[in-house]
Amino acid sequence: MAEQKSTAGQRLTQIKDFLTMNKTATTIPWDPNSTKFPMRKELPKIPGAPDDAAWVWGNDDNIGRLNLLTPSRVAAAAKEIRTGEIVPVNLPLNVPNQPAFGREIFKHEIKVLAENLAYDDIYHLNTQSGTQWDGFRHFAHMATGNFYNGAKGSDIVGPSANEKCSIHHWADHGIAGRAVLLDYRAYARSKGITYDPFDHHAITYAQLAACGKEQGIDIRPAAQGGDIHIGDILLIRSGWKEAYDSKTPEERSKAALRTHEPGNDGQRWTGVAQEEEILDWLHDSYFAAVGGDAPAFEAWPTEKPWHVHEYVLALWGMPLGEMLDLERLAEKCRERGRWTFFFTSAPANVPGGVSSHVNGTAIF
Repeated sequence: MAEQKSTAGQRLTQIKDFLTMNKTATTIPWDPNSTKFPMRKELPKIPGAPDDAAWVWGNDDNIGRLNLLTPSRVAAAAKEIRTGEIVPVNLPLNVPNQPAFGREIFKHEIKVLAENLAYDDIYHLNTQSGTQWDGFRHFAHMATGNFYNGAKGSDIVGPSANEKCSIHHWADHGIAGRAVLLDYRAYARSKGITYDPFDHHAITYAQLAACGKEQGIDIRPAAQGGDIHIGDILLIRSGWKEAYDSKTPEERSKAALRTHEPGNDGQRWTGVAQEEEILDWLHDSYFAAVGGDAPAFEAWPTEKPWHVHEYVLALWGMPLGEMLDLERLAEKCRERGRWTFFFTSAPANVPGGVSSHVNGTAIF
């Protein structure tokens, strides 16, 4: 009976697609070129996967939502390039000088090859300090220990380690497309909402929707009548870099060195709220990637028994960027009166790698 209902449902979808000129993703693996994808509440149950998992691009998939960056979508996004102005979004590698969450301090050495004639660099760094992509090996679904597409810790380290969900797969595919900036910091200031990005402050979906409206953007997905396109890259400015620049070195270090351990997490940062509305929006918009300027993208620590990281990375396979420098970008968007632009990123091509600096550029 269930198979009959499923077959009937697929036939009905085919008829609707014929009438509307859509191409709905129904059969796993989904076709990235589809024009319509299931909402979160419509996700199929995948055998062996946690609830809410969208492991829909094939058993051997390693790039998740980057599949949505098809040649046709990238070509369409290139139309965002009108003036040719370039805005990099990368912090210097030594910012912050003291990284949060107990991560290692960046060290730079000059190696003399021949005095006054030739030199090399030597970098010692943690790819999770500064402007960073959280790769799919970075954060698991806590309840099941699954990383994206069923990867396990044993795939990452140990005698059975392999390249499943390694960051180099992103480098092989490439990241380029249309991006959308929501300048929540400016919106909050205009509405008298005061907060310190170096403290816990949860940004709700309702606030982001109001922020978008102020910018002239309906942040709902196009399938719901909004302005978000399939494969868009979402960036949210919370003002973390602005706050960082306003603090003394001592204040920065004190914040970064706050306790970080399970059950006693003193790290406190602004970010998106842990709420169902945020999850539905992030999923249903079919962003290719999401990112922000704060150390955790989501408000930290979570006040729920789950993290947004679990959904974005482990369940949906969506690249998650943190600590992008969005100050100049916000200025340029405001100057130009537009909040969409072409965006490109070059992740590190490191087989077996967990994460990468973003190496990102916005082009107007």
